[in-house]
Amino acid sequence: MTLAMGLLGAISAAPAYSATPPATSAKQGYRQACTARSGNYFHCLTLIAPRHANGKSPQAAAAKPDGLGVQDLRKAYQLPQNPPAGATVAIAIAFHSPTLESDLNTYRKQYGLSACTVANRCLTVLNQNGDATPVPENDPGWEVEETLDVSMVSASCPSCRIVVVEATDDSFNNLAAATVMAGQHATVVSNSYGGPENGLAQQFAGAYDQPNHQVVVSSGDDGFTKASFPATVASVIAVGGTELTKADNTRGFTESTWADGSSGCSAYVAKPARQHDPHCSMRTVADVSAVADNVSMFNAGNGGWFDVAGTSVAAPFIAGMYGQVNNNATVDTLYQHPESFNDITTGANDHSGTGADCGNDYLCTAQPGYDAPTGVGSPIGLAAF
Repeated sequence: MTLAMGLLGAISAAPAYSATPPATSAKQGYRQACTARSGNYFHCLTLIAPRHANGKSPQAAAAKPDGLGVQDLRKAYQLPQNPPAGATVAIAIAFHSPTLESDLNTYRKQYGLSACTVANRCLTVLNQNGDATPVPENDPGWEVEETLDVSMVSASCPSCRIVVVEATDDSFNNLAAATVMAGQHATVVSNSYGGPENGLAQQFAGAYDQPNHQVVVSSGDDGFTKASFPATVASVIAVGGTELTKADNTRGFTESTWADGSSGCSAYVAKPARQHDPHCSMRTVADVSAVADNVSMFNAGNGGWFDVAGTSVAAPFIAGMYGQVNNNATVDTLYQHPESFNDITTGANDHSGTGADCGNDYLCTAQPGYDAPTGVGSPIGLAAF
């Protein structure tokens, strides 16, 4: 029996979806895009800014973005301006976005990227069974997440093909099934969601442990509390968040720890040999980091252009870098090339950003070398991948 057949056979039907109003993030006025439901469900890790770009209210469509765009991100991380042909990046997501293709191409056109459509075979959208139909029901919050994911893959790898696998809902079992299916279509799989690391979640860890794949997972948006699943799976690339700000320096940017990104110690997963940090006897999250705030995206269902935050920005952006390189590098490789990363040494993820609420320990506060909120740092080009 193959890995996919075994896992899909073990994943049972999920309870019916019932929406409740999204919560508000600790980040000043930002709203969680997706409902955080109790029980055996994931929630997406996107935060919507309290205003649209250009200073307009959330109810008014903004004509143009004013947050960080493709050229900003490519410059900040020293990505090639004329990238070679990339591989395929798959995205596992919940529910269905009816405007995904048009929203993606509005984003790509704004930043001078070529069209990525179903017709030109750049974009493929499947359900968790690997079929084009039937599509899952729509959820407005997960729709934002889905659009953000394809946009961030496009930003870091404009030449990558994108396969989106839509789970029936946001339950542990259906998103695990979508992840397995995603791995059948690409060696790079992006997951921008998280949930409680509990005993039930561990039953689905095999869906994210895919040999010869790079499974990229957001670390979470809950600050220094506890590590979330599936970011704690030993073989995944757990991606933390940074605050990227334009500056008058050689790089053109400064970068610090994003105050709401998650980090912590796993309660279930043994410490991998690549990690040597002293205050966590188990697997530590995160491994690497990238921008997680003040990034612009377009979604028609939410009024046009607006700014977002969250480690849901960082994970698909890193996934696109793996797609650009197109090799079989594992998460261990990241730890072997410290010279290929911007070492993040300021900020903390205790929401205040000062570290005062978490004892200024490396598990919550940026320090030279490895620290939990930002891992080994943010990428300098593609060398580490």
